[in-house]
Amino acid sequence: MTQTLPIALDVGPAQGLSRYLQAINEAPMLSEQEEKDLARRYSEGEDLEAARLLVFSHLRYVASIARGFTGYGLPLADLIQEGNVGLMKAVKRFDHNRDVRLVSFAVHWIKAEIYEYVVRNWRMVKVATTKAQRKLFFNLRKHRNRLGWMKQDEIDAMAEDLNVDTSTVREMESRMTGADVAFEANSTDDDENTFWSPSETLGDYSADPGTLTLKADEARVRQQQLDTALAVLDERSRDIIQSRWLAESGKKTTLGVLAEQYGVSAERIRQIEKRALKQMYSAVST
Repeated sequence: MTQTLPIALDVGPAQGLSRYLQAINEAPMLSEQEEKDLARRYSEGEDLEAARLLVFSHLRYVASIARGFTGYGLPLADLIQEGNVGLMKAVKRFDHNRDVRLVSFAVHWIKAEIYEYVVRNWRMVKVATTKAQRKLFFNLRKHRNRLGWMKQDEIDAMAEDLNVDTSTVREMESRMTGADVAFEANSTDDDENTFWSPSETLGDYSADPGTLTLKADEARVRQQQLDTALAVLDERSRDIIQSRWLAESGKKTTLGVLAEQYGVSAERIRQIEKRALKQMYSAVST
């Protein structure tokens, strides 16, 4: 299913993660009956369009769950991607005959995929390879009473609470509190013990043609969207938006100055600005 069920979203590299999140938040929410009907179509007739609609309508929940794992220093986009895999697995296994909503069933599959990804990528060296170690990985921090190495009585209490061996607790604590190698070397020019850091072995890709092309495309798309949005405004509204938000100097013209220029109140300028921004947003989101 994960290979034959593409999620049709108009979200390319130029739009980025924010555009993706906006798109999934605007996805229609299904009623319980609609959800069951789509699940029945997929399970009985292998209707991939029904499965796609089930996945699409639940992507917002994946993003919400993935945000809870950002504390491990991994990209949110990658966490969401792994969670989406779990969601698709859940849709494939969902039983529409049971009196349970898909989101309640899918949350376990979503978290399971994200858990696996976090464990695989939290550090270059795997910190958890057994079931007991993985259990410790996601519970050790919240069970610790203080910073620093734990005392023996704390280790004993945690081992009993999590139903693992004390040696497993001590080993996992050592892995999680061990120092990582710095990417940038912290040394001076006259340091005789200077060593090559990982950052010094990498090439400079700032002038890479692919990167420059991508940045140029992003700038072009943003400019096209701005031009499209401004084109729907009348002359006064366009001038107000440009004065307030698009001035080359970067200095925002006050409502009072614009009110004096057009002979209206500052509140009227604020209303025009608000309406214009709404028109611009509608122009680029349709």
